[in-house]
Amino acid sequence: MEDKIKELLEMVRTKLQDDGGDLELVKIEGKTVSVRLKGACGCCPHAMATLKGFVENVLKENIDQDIVVERVN
Repeated sequence: MEDKIKELLEMVRTKLQDDGGDLELVKIEGKTVSVRLKGACGCCPHAMATLKGFVENVLKENIDQDIVVERVN
């Protein structure tokens, strides 16, 4: 599961980079994925919407519905 999460996050990163943002995988503990938002995403007022509505949904749709993505600083 960890390899699939990393693979999908790389795909997500390219989408975020197109808009001047980025993310960094901090850790995976069970079904909790911790990421750090960078670039334009780090200070964007819509960062949590991107995190939950895009990043988390991609992982839920492709891996497991119980995955939770958390933002860390």
